[in-house]
Amino acid sequence: LKAAGWPVTLALLGSKAGLSGDAALMADKWDGAILSLTPDVLMDILADHGLVVDAIFGAGLCRPVEGQVAELIHKINTLDITVVAVDVPSGIDGNSGQIMGAALRANSTVTFFHRKVGHLLYPGREYCGELEVTDIGIPNRVLCDIKPETRCNDPVLWRDSFPQPAASGHKYNRGHGVVISGGMANGGAARLSARAALRIGAGLVSISCPADATPAHAAQLTAVMIKPFSGEGDIDDLLTDERLNCWCAGPGNGISEQTKSHVLKILAAGRGAVIDADGLSVFSDEPDELFTAIKASGRIPVLTPHDGEFSRLFPDLVAGKKGYNKLTSARQAATRAGAVVIFKGPDTVIASPDGRAVINDNAPQTLATAGSGDVLAGLCLGLMAQGMPAFEAASAAVWVHGAAASAFGPGLISEDIEGRIPDVLRYISELGE
Repeated sequence: LKAAGWPVTLALLGSKAGLSGDAALMADKWDGAILSLTPDVLMDILADHGLVVDAIFGAGLCRPVEGQVAELIHKINTLDITVVAVDVPSGIDGNSGQIMGAALRANSTVTFFHRKVGHLLYPGREYCGELEVTDIGIPNRVLCDIKPETRCNDPVLWRDSFPQPAASGHKYNRGHGVVISGGMANGGAARLSARAALRIGAGLVSISCPADATPAHAAQLTAVMIKPFSGEGDIDDLLTDERLNCWCAGPGNGISEQTKSHVLKILAAGRGAVIDADGLSVFSDEPDELFTAIKASGRIPVLTPHDGEFSRLFPDLVAGKKGYNKLTSARQAATRAGAVVIFKGPDTVIASPDGRAVINDNAPQTLATAGSGDVLAGLCLGLMAQGMPAFEAASAAVWVHGAAASAFGPGLISEDIEGRIPDVLRYISELGE
């Protein structure tokens, strides 16, 4: 900055004599004054400057920010001044995005080589402002050597397994997804899921529902088939048909023994499964019952909890606990459940029981609307019905969900997402060309 003609004042927290390594080398190259960084000195400096370059702490901060440093940060946060952070804003844990006592709010952050977890997870993502990743000469092959198990969600990670219609194919080899519906007044969620599953490519999609819900579904569905429950709400007969290869249980199903029975029967039948909403909450008192059934099924289902549902199934892994890390919690939940977990939110984490995880960063704020989770569950169902592995299907579904919502823009309601999916599918298909 100084070489470029900027007036620069350098202030150091601590003494130059206490520096070591690269910090000491760079301090020796500085030919100007180095002020001692105190609250009073800070206010004097800022009276003559309009830009703060924050390089107090980096991504490796491992202790809470307290005392004088916290006071400095709070003072800067109250000022109308531009802040550019180096690597991560001081006070943000680079491994979790959590605030370590106090954190500086930056207008922009410059990091190096690749983004860190703390850049993607909230509140760190918000505190970073606009993020710029700068090349400092580290070759990409380093990633091959490191083999990271956490990545930012991107089509490059799953496009090779993303189902594409074959010229010689037909609807029967593109899978048959089934969505279980609630009663007559509670079928909207299932319809959202079913349409999304069909739109993303499942060859056939059916809704299985109580008899009283049939007229409501029939009035609003065309390509989606309707299969009423047999007997007293049973799905046993349908589960004997192995062509119905993937099921979604939970959207609008209600908290009942019947909902629990449906989930357990689907798992016991060894079908692909997406368990959402009420299908998760019904196990709040006995989450181990669900996890045991999953592990006995021989298949890896997808669970789609938001914060509330996650806290009911995994009460020891929730936000507010000391050292909380959403990524770590999602991984531990996936391992415990034996399932792929989509831990939803503005920074959705998709975690696999084998340790892989991706963090999604393309979801717009407009997705915080009723029914959007039902659409997401349907996208997972449709991809899994076509044979896409659970982790890749979950990752792809979350990304498509965000991309479709972004393509629609302001005023989004959940019914709008499905109509934008073809544009997203076109984009994905063109990536490989």
